[in-house]
Amino acid sequence: MKGVPNLRISPIETADDCIPEHVVDNFLQTKFWGLFKARTGWQAFSCSYSFEDEVVAGHILVLRRRFAKFFSFLYVPFGAAELEALPRRGEALTTLGRAIGRSLDRADIFIRFDLPWSVSSMADSIKGLGLHKGTDIQVPDTVVLDITKSEEELLAGMKPKWRYNIRLSQKKGVSVKDEGILGLPTFMDLYRKTARRDKIAIHSESYYRTLFETVSEVSSESGPRLSLYVARHKGEALAGIIVLHMGKRATYLYGASSDKRRNLMPTYALQWHAITEAKRRGEKVYDFFGIPPDGHDASHPMAGLFLFKTGFGGEIIHRCGAYDVALHPIAYWMFKVGEGLRLFWHKKIKKSVGRLGRQIFKKHGAALTPDVGENILENQGSEKTKPSNP
Repeated sequence: MKGVPNLRISPIETADDCIPEHVVDNFLQTKFWGLFKARTGWQAFSCSYSFEDEVVAGHILVLRRRFAKFFSFLYVPFGAAELEALPRRGEALTTLGRAIGRSLDRADIFIRFDLPWSVSSMADSIKGLGLHKGTDIQVPDTVVLDITKSEEELLAGMKPKWRYNIRLSQKKGVSVKDEGILGLPTFMDLYRKTARRDKIAIHSESYYRTLFETVSEVSSESGPRLSLYVARHKGEALAGIIVLHMGKRATYLYGASSDKRRNLMPTYALQWHAITEAKRRGEKVYDFFGIPPDGHDASHPMAGLFLFKTGFGGEIIHRCGAYDVALHPIAYWMFKVGEGLRLFWHKKIKKSVGRLGRQIFKKHGAALTPDVGENILENQGSEKTKPSNP
């Protein structure tokens, strides 16, 4: 890879900066997503690049997050797809990362590319090139469903139990409706319960409200559009999901469910409704957006999610994950040490303490006040680890 890529970088700060928007299915690389992130604590930049010697050009969304007082890092979510086809893709990625770093702020200590490339693409591409495996921010693995098939074909491609559960929910009178932003309080009530139950971190309601408001500002015929589907039984909300429509792809972003009446299979009703609605809109792909890499590991915290999402059929996709280009090596390695310690604390120590607390509460619950038990669960549900995607 010879020379420095030509760059054209501009900030994304208002809805006007999102026009015109070329039609893409990858919402994480749209100016719309940049505007949304700019309203939730990040800086966003639209970056066009070209390599003359390789005759390749592309467009990426670059996000910046400040930390501490004087430092920041850059982040590219599922970007630089065009470089995967190059024989020297790793070298091209390093060159691009360093060029972007030089063009922006010298306080940026590294740039993290969460790559949409296949696992095999990076197998032999990083040796001696200044690329370092980074912590994945987006889940690299997913399952996508081809919804150009007929409804009969889609049902036939599911596991038998999934077809049964969909029909059971319909028989039992579970109804599904797109409630839009008006359904957000209902969804958040379910989401907070889900967070406590499953020990996941979620954002505040204002984060998701900002997402809806940003979509309403920049929405066009090709997207983005948001659907908030709520499954109810006799008026009671049992589950909800948020689905983003962009181009010809529908992406299942967030899901929440109640502890009540799970035997009515509301989550199956929701997914089937979302799939058929996306199909009705003329979309071609339904992306379940995030599964663990190995569905055979029953101990994985997302093992149940793997079974649920893959049960609807579809193709499993394994991406290579995140890679970092260090712009200030010493500061980068200090950051990596701190990041590793933080992840160890949240994934190992804090969760172990939480499990111990729940065991004690379960065994001696009568001797504890209700507040003690609730605090154990609440702290686990709101831990400051990586929030649920995206």
